[in-house]
Amino acid sequence: QAQPEESGGGSVQAGGSLKLSCKTRRIILSTFTGNTMSWFRQAPGKQRELVARITPERRADYADFVEGRFTISKDNTKRALFLQMNSLKPEDTAVYYCDMGPGYWGQGIQVTVSS
Repeated sequence: QAQPEESGGGSVQAGGSLKLSCKTRRIILSTFTGNTMSWFRQAPGKQRELVARITPERRADYADFVEGRFTISKDNTKRALFLQMNSLKPEDTAVYYCDMGPGYWGQGIQVTVSS
């Protein structure tokens, strides 16, 4: 199992910022650079939803509810995926999951935004 490790979650007030990181040393560089990677989230009682994704060419796509507030990026050398989250809202509260491709799904990390 090549499971990435998410970090950077926690609790913040509405309007605050968090930066999530997802890293693994168990994925080879060629696989990391060649995979489309994504962040998903799942709130209690809701379906898992795509937040953002980034292609090997670094084309980024965002869900409508986060575009303009969140930025996805990656560092190929460090084999790390990031999600910068600004202007956080209570409805952003969820468990966030890093998806580095097939077989590289993180355990999830809690993000809680209070009013």
